[in-house]
Amino acid sequence: MAQKDNFAGGFLLGTVIGGVVGGILGSVLANRAATQSPDREKLDTEGVGNLDSEENIELARRRLEDKIAQLNLVIDDVRDQLGHVNELNNIKEVQEEHR
Repeated sequence: MAQKDNFAGGFLLGTVIGGVVGGILGSVLANRAATQSPDREKLDTEGVGNLDSEENIELARRRLEDKIAQLNLVIDDVRDQLGHVNELNNIKEVQEEHR
């Protein structure tokens, strides 16, 4: 019975802490994204009538290129992190085989 109480308490504590951390992280990332794209204000102020202009198409293309570059960096970072985990697992397996 005590384990169920500990689980429920831990679950609720994890939910609260996760919500706080997620909220803070979300606001920081949203603020950073807003400061990195000053061209967004320009697009918003031009109105709907000029959405097909060459300048707006070029602006959208640059934004997409930037986002793709950011995604590639994140993918490379995760690949590196997972590579280190795989290396550690392989070392542990080899050590266990030699025992």
